[in-house]
Amino acid sequence: MIVDAHAHTFEQIRGRSRSGPTRGAGYGRLRRGQSDVIQLLPPVCRGTTFPPDVLVAMMDWQGVDRAVLLQGDFYGEANQYVARAVARYPDRLVGAAYLDPRAPNCREVLHSCLDEHGFGILKLEMSEDAGLTGLYPDLRLDEPGMRWLWQEADSRRLVVTLDLGSIGTRSYQTRELRAVLDDYPGLRVVIAHLAHPPLGDPTNDTLNQAWREQLLLGRRPNVWFDLAALPIYAPDEDFPYPSARDCIRQAVDEVGAGSLMWGTDIPGLISYATYEQLRTIVTRHCDFFTEEELAHVMGLNALEVYWGAGMAFPAGVAGS
Repeated sequence: MIVDAHAHTFEQIRGRSRSGPTRGAGYGRLRRGQSDVIQLLPPVCRGTTFPPDVLVAMMDWQGVDRAVLLQGDFYGEANQYVARAVARYPDRLVGAAYLDPRAPNCREVLHSCLDEHGFGILKLEMSEDAGLTGLYPDLRLDEPGMRWLWQEADSRRLVVTLDLGSIGTRSYQTRELRAVLDDYPGLRVVIAHLAHPPLGDPTNDTLNQAWREQLLLGRRPNVWFDLAALPIYAPDEDFPYPSARDCIRQAVDEVGAGSLMWGTDIPGLISYATYEQLRTIVTRHCDFFTEEELAHVMGLNALEVYWGAGMAFPAGVAGS
């Protein structure tokens, strides 16, 4: 059983970023603001889109059984689109709701996502460049105006997935998240991207200490990390990205394999590595995992977290 704990699907890009609106620019390109164009996807199709049928086909190709569909400001709100994707592939996909906690109708949006669409996951993209702290520089996880959201998530047993952005930015709110977890000790939180390890500056003691401080939140029984997008953080390395492997090993030493979930950040990451490479970084090159640990990191942890403890799933171990 293999689960991609961090994937995306979108019909169109209609999002926001610190640089301005984000829009598809054709042939896999994305425009931020007026003139900043990046190659988000390989230029193999005319449009910049990634429908669920393509995602599931890629999953079938690489033996991935299930995937978690996350959202964020960068791609734009797509709650109904994600809900339809999950309804189309209910045995393969589970979706996270998008919410802007400072929007005037944020409570109504959340209740619609939970009660009408049946979401059990909430994704908050906090990063400066592509998320909420770029839009609202003073936003803090522990501010009074966010308490209603944590109370709702706690009482409804939601999973809250957080992208806390890069170390040293306003979004990297380890202290604030710790305060929230102290106030709501049952709140289930997944921190994306292994808390953004400083792979581009691996000898910087200040960055490494800040990363370790956030990583240690994973010693709580209700905090997990996904391993998505690590190749992006090692810009001078090629597959199999040895510094990413080293960070995964450090995370295992610090918090244990039970706190880690394989994920990719597909489709954006396929401009950096193939879907197969994103899988085999862990299954072939993290040789420090036992067979049991590998099975949990590659799928069983995500099944427990995102699909709910106590549900029956087919037995199996991770592929290679």
